Amino acid sequence: MFGIGSIVNAAAIVVCGIAGTMVRGRLPERYQKTMMQAMGLVVLIIGASGTLQGVFSVNTHQTLERNNLMLLIVCLVIGSIVGELINIEKGMEQLGEKMKKQFAKDQHSKHFTEGFVSASLIFCIGAMAIVGALEDGLKGNPSTLFAKAVIDAVTATILASKYGRGVVFSALPVLVYQIAISVLARFVGPYFNPLVLTQLSMVGGVLIMAIGLNILGVRHIRVANMLPALFIPVFYQFFHI
Repeated sequence: MFGIGSIVNAAAIVVCGIAGTMVRGRLPERYQKTMMQAMGLVVLIIGASGTLQGVFSVNTHQTLERNNLMLLIVCLVIGSIVGELINIEKGMEQLGEKMKKQFAKDQHSKHFTEGFVSASLIFCIGAMAIVGALEDGLKGNPSTLFAKAVIDAVTATILASKYGRGVVFSALPVLVYQIAISVLARFVGPYFNPLVLTQLSMVGGVLIMAIGLNILGVRHIRVANMLPALFIPVFYQFFHI
């Protein structure tokens, strides 16, 4: 069934997000803080691994060789400029506020938008979301998205225990985003080679690291406005065909 991987992924976020909201307020603050710090560190590691796989490779002499660094810089710079012009983060915040007014009218609505935006970014950005959706679209193989669903389920439980209902509604952009990639893959699939997927993973890894820093509270980075950087490797590939 086409799109089953994305559907399962979204369902896992909803179910575990609801479970997380049920324990919200029952965990001592120090437990929540430590759990979020641990999640922030895990997100940093996941992001770093994706970036390093794209930047470094092992050459014929069995030594590390640096690749794609200039492309990474160009992607982030151009993508950030485009994102700021569009102001994606503001749009996501406005969407979160509308959902908050509609669905979170009680005392638990304070962090609705923060949870919605943070969870949406965590679940949407990264190699597993992109590669998994591409595999689902190109080969009808949802196995990668099934694995991602397990990871997202754990993450949703932790995030929802802190932010509340906003995390549950992040399942909607995840479903739309991944199915859109799967549909697009059926049309442009022949142009996606392993190099493009590596470059996508590399750029996505940097953005994931930025999300990790946000979760840890080190600094607020407008990650949503950097999202267009993910599409630069695709345009770069088309330009060279």
